[in-house]
Amino acid sequence: MTDTASSPAGPHEQLYGGTDIDPARLPALIGDLLSGTDDGELFVQNAVTESFAFDDGRLKSANYDHMRGFGLRGLAGEKTGFAHSNVMSEAAIRRAGETVGLAAKGHDAVAAPPPARTNRHLYGLDNPLEATPFRQKVELLERIDAAARARDPRVRQVSISMVSSHSAVEIVRADGFRAADVRPLVRMNVEVVTEVNGRRERGYFGHGGRYDLERLMDEEAWNRAIDEALRQSLVNQESVDAPAGQMNVVLGSGWCGVLLHEAVGHGLEGDFNRKGQSTFSGRIGEQVAAKGVTVVDQGNLPERRGSLSIDDEGTPTSETVLIEDGVLKGYMQDRLNARLMGAAPTGNGRRESYGHSPMPRMTNTFMRAGGDDPEEIIQRAGTGIYTKSFGGGQVDITSGKFVFSCTEAYLIEDGKLGAPIKGATLIGSGPEVMQRVKAIGTDFALDEGIGVCGKGGQSVPAGVGQPTMFAEGLTVGGTAA
Repeated sequence: MTDTASSPAGPHEQLYGGTDIDPARLPALIGDLLSGTDDGELFVQNAVTESFAFDDGRLKSANYDHMRGFGLRGLAGEKTGFAHSNVMSEAAIRRAGETVGLAAKGHDAVAAPPPARTNRHLYGLDNPLEATPFRQKVELLERIDAAARARDPRVRQVSISMVSSHSAVEIVRADGFRAADVRPLVRMNVEVVTEVNGRRERGYFGHGGRYDLERLMDEEAWNRAIDEALRQSLVNQESVDAPAGQMNVVLGSGWCGVLLHEAVGHGLEGDFNRKGQSTFSGRIGEQVAAKGVTVVDQGNLPERRGSLSIDDEGTPTSETVLIEDGVLKGYMQDRLNARLMGAAPTGNGRRESYGHSPMPRMTNTFMRAGGDDPEEIIQRAGTGIYTKSFGGGQVDITSGKFVFSCTEAYLIEDGKLGAPIKGATLIGSGPEVMQRVKAIGTDFALDEGIGVCGKGGQSVPAGVGQPTMFAEGLTVGGTAA
């Protein structure tokens, strides 16, 4: 991230080129429009997204989207005034200011301090859409499709999607603070369907991050995606109906951290706790999980999908310890909730686009490694199930109650992995699961870079992770008679 004095010409040209907006005059303009507010900012964005869908041996769709606009927000106490527009002009910003200024009427302003400044870059500035010609991208998808079909005669269908985006943003505050960020993001998904004796099963693998498209197009990378998707599909060909009932559950490393994200992470966001809506509200310093459980949100990991050099309010992202050795240490905060709770912003103020107001959101949220050998963890579990990958799920954010479907899971019998199972679901409460943790592995891993987090009608990219973890006595929904 760079402040205005050292911002490259590129982002300013993307953001303000072809408009009557003078970037040098913006701080004075925003200072006038947000007069009387405690806090707030102008958020300007220019974003382009290109997506491909390849299915049944042919290109099904190719889309290119471009959006440019601004959102203006003013905060007065607990009140928020917000207006946005895709019309980039000084007159439009002034009209938005008339709406936002209503929040400050009759309010005695107490100006909040600006965010800290930083010049770090967690990812490159290159636009992943521009480096590779369109035809070369389509040829890559054709090549992946052909390679997947040639890998195994049982392959019946291959679906590939590839998405690249490039977003330039700038935050301008009334106190003269301004900060810019240029954010690349890429993702590729490969799905393989195999057929054995009339039975069809799916396998899936996705990967991505904040880097250029060339890394996804690397032959080793996409061959690995094919191999993993095919492997999962063939494993599911051997699956038997899942048992049901209370049983020991071992969660695999990496992507299984999505359960932690949904069932625990949202309950640690500042807004829910300020309003007393979370099971973790008012419990700082209490033992909320088993000893050994440490949960962190870290938005400053280089090139990770959930990372940001600065959040969408201009605050540098950081490492925020939420739970340490089972004890609740803090919450993820944006500027509004941090101010009202007497806490410091943690760099978790995020928004889907210029058309949305920011709120406390996760970046990369994960459980740290423990000291247990993963193979010994499965032995300790004795009898139960081992989950390697999750699909869809439903979560009550405020209570942490969840239902998650397993896309790859196995029986544990006599301390050893048994047959793969289908139709397994995990049912329970996130806080209760954290209390039932009996072992935490040494094999910490982050996910492959495909996560999307939804909250309040907004979606943002996010990362998850964890080591192998053993939780005792969870409820498993199954399909076995």
